[in-house]
Amino acid sequence: MNNSAKSFRLPPLILHPFSSPEDTSVLMESSRASLALQGFLPRDETPALDLDRQLLRGRYAELRMLYYIGKDVSRWTEQCAETVKAAHEFEGRDIRAETFAVLLVQHIPAHVRLKLEGWGVLDFCALFRRAIGLHAVFSDIPKTEDFSPEFLRRYHRYLDQWYEQRLRDWVFERPKPDEYTFELYASGEYAMMLEQSWKEGESQAS
Repeated sequence: MNNSAKSFRLPPLILHPFSSPEDTSVLMESSRASLALQGFLPRDETPALDLDRQLLRGRYAELRMLYYIGKDVSRWTEQCAETVKAAHEFEGRDIRAETFAVLLVQHIPAHVRLKLEGWGVLDFCALFRRAIGLHAVFSDIPKTEDFSPEFLRRYHRYLDQWYEQRLRDWVFERPKPDEYTFELYASGEYAMMLEQSWKEGESQAS
């Protein structure tokens, strides 16, 4: 398939806000601390230990963000698997939730990619890969003190490995480019669309 009109339409992927204003502030402080520790920014009078604490706070905020994105994505991949299994044209094919995890990381539709870029999410492949990897291991996000500082400093490589391990753990059919399509919405955007459709339905009924 090379035409989106022929692609099988999946349920929409609805993502809740990536971070709160407080998280954004913590992430910015963490980024500055990381640059200062590496010598790319002046450290002023801030002790290295305080900079490291700021770095770790930011790393935990990143993990929380990835966990909740992973929660939305995991719900979506399960919905996609159920939708496809109910469609007669996929009868006999080995489609699993992991099929759509690969779709999201490797074969994301062009219009979805453009929307993510418009949100400022440029490395969305790493974002989704790590969110899926984290959610594959934790059913709930641990407290910050439950993670070792060493893990928080280098969590990216662990999450990438967990994603790859999840794919190795199951036999499933990988998606082909343009085989599926879907829409992407922020949760607030989707809620507004539903509200508008309800108002239009009420107007037509009256």
